[in-house]
Amino acid sequence: MDLSQFSSKNFNRGASRIQEMLWVLARTLFFLTPLPLPSLLKVFLLRLFGAKIGQHVIIRSRVMIWMPWRLKIQDHVWIGEEAFLLNLAPIVIESHCCISQRAFLCTGSHDHQKIDFPFKNGPITLRQGSWIAAQAFVGAGVEIGKNSIVSAGSIALHSVPENTIVRGNPATPCGNRYP
Repeated sequence: MDLSQFSSKNFNRGASRIQEMLWVLARTLFFLTPLPLPSLLKVFLLRLFGAKIGQHVIIRSRVMIWMPWRLKIQDHVWIGEEAFLLNLAPIVIESHCCISQRAFLCTGSHDHQKIDFPFKNGPITLRQGSWIAAQAFVGAGVEIGKNSIVSAGSIALHSVPENTIVRGNPATPCGNRYP
């Protein structure tokens, strides 16, 4: 790769620079703090910046959300301490999902087969009832099926079928969630 050829000028950030700067300030003051601020305040701020958020969403301390205007969260979702949502592309989290501590949802990537290393971003969807366990990684373009689990420390680079437990690097099926 030749990083002198990389350009982000064709990347649509989805918001003005002013909105982004205001979000960085809000994120720093209210999301990245170790103080256990109320989830209702965080949900209010996310909605203010364009996120679509359902009811009874819990967001713990030090959660990093990159672009709230590309985030949709349904009802009864928990997001644990130090979770990281790098949403250069949309992230959709359906109802009754859990994202545990230090889980990383990463919609951003690069095309490593091109010399100019262009963005190769893709959305992430967590279907209803799925669980991304502690320190798990979910990559760009991945869909986690309904009631599935990405086990702690696992790396999911491919979509996971419904009702499937995956573990390891790369994450591979190791069982079914519900018999």
